[in-house]
Amino acid sequence: MPTLDEKKAFAARLKQALKRSPKKIETASELATQFNLRHPVEPITPQAAQKWLSGTARPTVDKIKTLADWLDVSDQWLRFGVTDMKRPSPAKGASAADAEVKPTAEEMELLRRLRKLSEYRRQLVESLVEQLSLDGEVWKG
Repeated sequence: MPTLDEKKAFAARLKQALKRSPKKIETASELATQFNLRHPVEPITPQAAQKWLSGTARPTVDKIKTLADWLDVSDQWLRFGVTDMKRPSPAKGASAADAEVKPTAEEMELLRRLRKLSEYRRQLVESLVEQLSLDGEVWKG
């Protein structure tokens, strides 16, 4: 049975995926309606959708799969917060030096400016870059 922290984490990921969906879902009723169009075998109530969004309940695996397919995300990410995709490895026969990328002048300038930021702001930028990098692994397509 999922812990409260797992349910809250699922709710946060669900909200993130809903924000990215083409059809904006802003209420539990809208979520229930749209979900039920895609999962008519076992429809949910707006109350169940509200529990998903508030982090007091987490759907079953089959419902998570329906949500993931609908929202175009990895079901592993939606369920556990991890990507099920592997990072691409360097081409066969390429040495580590070949795989190394030389920074451009613009990238060096960006790095110089990043180093001048306060520690707090630098951590914000690093967190943003990490999240955007993760998004590329999590979102399908």
